[in-house]
Amino acid sequence: MLLPQPMARGVIVERYKRFFVDLVLDDGREITAHVPNPGAMLGLKDPGLAGWVSWSGDPKRKLAWTLQLVEADRGLVGVNTMNPNKLVAEALAADTIPEMAGYAVIRPEVKYSEASRVDFLLTHPDRPSCWLEVKNCHFRRGGTLAEFPDCVAARSARHLKDLAAEVAKGGRAVQLFVIQRTDCDSFAACADLDPVYAKGLNDAAAAGVEVLCYGCDISPTQIRISRRIPWRDAPAV
Repeated sequence: MLLPQPMARGVIVERYKRFFVDLVLDDGREITAHVPNPGAMLGLKDPGLAGWVSWSGDPKRKLAWTLQLVEADRGLVGVNTMNPNKLVAEALAADTIPEMAGYAVIRPEVKYSEASRVDFLLTHPDRPSCWLEVKNCHFRRGGTLAEFPDCVAARSARHLKDLAAEVAKGGRAVQLFVIQRTDCDSFAACADLDPVYAKGLNDAAAAGVEVLCYGCDISPTQIRISRRIPWRDAPAV
């Protein structure tokens, strides 16, 4: 997936009101950018970190700049939570996620419970329908372990129950974590920040929901889903 261009690099001054961040660009300009991320962004919003912002000339936008990437530790991190669904849509169309390949029809945003829409519904006349939920993951506290979530995620926990319900009906359900980092080689649910979600993920897996984790290749021009990453705490089969 190509990132919007042009992009500019700068240093974070402050993130505030969740969706705003002040930066000083490398050319000296001081700007305020939109932060397309409602989460805590732990370790990715600290003053002094370098960030990459895209610019839009759309006169209807209140903020022309958007924070897309942050430089953290050993690599780039994608912080735009709108991107994982776009990345997955691109990968599904190209059949580059082997576990999800071969479906005839891919539909986004399909209602599948009283209060939820699944990110993708994959169908084929000769296979059970597959309900695919996508979560963005960019939290890392040390080593090479990616974790989700970085704050309490009640809505995400509800989605796990919705997926398990589809399995109980005879369908296939997949929880896919897109790890927008270049420095992680394993994944775990963050039990200390959200024990309910961590338990829910294990319960969903036990109920037949498949858990997939994929990392990304990231540069200032593009992001691409590239490699399967193991779930460290996956229940024994």
